[in-house]
Amino acid sequence: MHIALIAHDRMKDTLVALAREFAPQLGQHRLMATGTTGGRLCKEVGLQVECLLSGPLGGDLQIGARLAVGEVQAVIFLRDPMTPQPHEPDINALLRACDVHNVVCATNPASARLVLQSL
Repeated sequence: MHIALIAHDRMKDTLVALAREFAPQLGQHRLMATGTTGGRLCKEVGLQVECLLSGPLGGDLQIGARLAVGEVQAVIFLRDPMTPQPHEPDINALLRACDVHNVVCATNPASARLVLQSL
Protein backbone atom coordinates (compact mmCIF):
# COMPACT_ATOMS: atom_id res chain seq x y z
CA MET A 1 0.00 0.00 0.00
CA HIS A 2 1.21 3.53 -0.79
CA ILE A 3 0.54 5.97 2.05
CA ALA A 4 1.06 9.75 1.96
CA LEU A 5 1.88 11.52 5.22
CA ILE A 6 1.44 15.27 5.55
CA ALA A 7 1.23 17.60 8.55
CA HIS A 8 0.97 21.32 8.99
CA ASP A 9 3.68 22.85 11.17
CA ARG A 10 1.70 22.80 14.41
CA MET A 11 0.70 19.15 13.79
CA LYS A 12 4.11 17.70 12.92
CA ASP A 13 4.86 16.60 16.50
CA THR A 14 1.52 14.79 16.62
CA LEU A 15 2.20 12.99 13.34
CA VAL A 16 5.68 11.98 14.50
CA ALA A 17 4.18 10.58 17.72
CA LEU A 18 1.56 8.61 15.78
CA ALA A 19 4.19 7.32 13.35
CA ARG A 20 6.38 6.23 16.25
CA GLU A 21 3.44 4.38 17.81
CA PHE A 22 2.51 2.68 14.51
CA ALA A 23 6.04 2.30 13.09
CA PRO A 24 5.85 -1.51 12.71
CA GLN A 25 2.67 -1.20 10.63
CA LEU A 26 3.87 1.80 8.62
CA GLY A 27 7.17 0.10 7.89
CA GLN A 28 5.33 -2.55 5.87
CA HIS A 29 4.09 0.02 3.35
CA ARG A 30 5.57 2.45 0.84
CA LEU A 31 5.55 5.89 2.44
CA MET A 32 5.78 9.33 0.89
CA ALA A 33 5.59 12.67 2.61
CA THR A 34 5.98 16.36 2.04
CA GLY A 35 9.50 17.66 2.68
CA THR A 36 9.90 18.64 6.30
CA THR A 37 7.42 16.06 7.55
CA GLY A 38 9.19 13.28 5.65
CA GLY A 39 12.56 14.35 6.96
CA ARG A 40 11.34 14.24 10.52
CA LEU A 41 9.75 10.80 10.04
CA CYS A 42 13.03 9.45 8.66
CA LYS A 43 15.23 11.01 11.32
CA GLU A 44 13.03 10.73 14.42
CA VAL A 45 11.11 7.50 13.73
CA GLY A 46 13.51 5.65 11.44
CA LEU A 47 10.95 5.05 8.70
CA GLN A 48 11.93 4.86 5.05
CA VAL A 49 10.02 7.76 3.47
CA GLU A 50 10.19 9.25 0.01
CA CYS A 51 10.41 12.99 0.66
CA LEU A 52 8.70 15.24 -1.86
CA LEU A 53 8.62 19.04 -1.94
CA SER A 54 7.31 20.89 1.10
CA GLY A 55 3.59 21.62 0.96
CA PRO A 56 3.84 25.35 0.14
CA LEU A 57 6.33 24.56 -2.64
CA GLY A 58 4.08 22.00 -4.34
CA GLY A 59 4.37 18.81 -2.28
CA ASP A 60 0.60 18.60 -1.81
CA LEU A 61 0.20 18.84 -5.58
CA GLN A 62 2.81 16.12 -6.14
CA ILE A 63 0.88 13.78 -3.86
CA GLY A 64 -2.38 14.74 -5.55
CA ALA A 65 -0.94 13.91 -8.96
CA ARG A 66 0.20 10.48 -7.80
CA LEU A 67 -3.15 9.89 -6.14
CA ALA A 68 -4.97 10.70 -9.39
CA VAL A 69 -3.12 7.94 -11.24
CA GLY A 70 -3.64 5.30 -8.53
CA GLU A 71 -0.25 5.54 -6.82
CA VAL A 72 -1.64 6.52 -3.38
CA GLN A 73 -4.13 4.40 -1.46
CA ALA A 74 -4.32 6.39 1.79
CA VAL A 75 -3.55 9.92 2.96
CA ILE A 76 -2.86 11.01 6.52
CA PHE A 77 -2.99 14.81 6.46
CA LEU A 78 -2.95 16.32 9.93
CA ARG A 79 -4.28 19.79 9.30
CA ASP A 80 -4.10 22.81 11.58
CA PRO A 81 -7.62 24.25 11.29
CA MET A 82 -6.74 27.32 13.36
CA THR A 83 -3.92 28.69 11.21
CA PRO A 84 -4.48 30.09 7.70
CA GLN A 85 -2.32 28.35 5.10
CA PRO A 86 -0.94 30.30 2.13
CA HIS A 87 -1.33 27.23 -0.09
CA GLU A 88 -4.95 26.52 0.86
CA PRO A 89 -5.99 25.97 -2.80
CA ASP A 90 -3.43 23.15 -3.08
CA ILE A 91 -4.73 21.58 0.14
CA ASN A 92 -8.32 21.76 -1.11
CA ALA A 93 -7.27 20.21 -4.42
CA LEU A 94 -5.65 17.29 -2.61
CA LEU A 95 -8.68 16.70 -0.41
CA ARG A 96 -10.96 16.90 -3.45
CA ALA A 97 -8.76 14.37 -5.28
CA CYS A 98 -9.17 11.99 -2.34
CA ASP A 99 -12.94 12.32 -2.64
CA VAL A 100 -12.99 12.00 -6.44
CA HIS A 101 -10.78 8.88 -6.42
CA ASN A 102 -12.29 7.35 -3.26
CA VAL A 103 -9.01 7.37 -1.34
CA VAL A 104 -9.00 7.17 2.46
CA CYS A 105 -8.06 10.55 3.93
CA ALA A 106 -7.60 11.22 7.64
CA THR A 107 -7.30 14.90 8.55
CA ASN A 108 -7.15 14.84 12.35
CA PRO A 109 -5.46 12.67 14.99
CA ALA A 110 -8.60 10.65 15.80
CA SER A 111 -9.27 9.64 12.19
CA ALA A 112 -5.54 9.06 11.58
CA ARG A 113 -5.44 6.68 14.52
CA LEU A 114 -8.36 4.68 13.08
CA VAL A 115 -6.68 4.43 9.68
CA LEU A 116 -3.35 3.41 11.20
CA GLN A 117 -5.02 0.80 13.42
CA SER A 118 -6.54 -0.79 10.32
CA LEU A 119 -3.15 -1.34 8.62
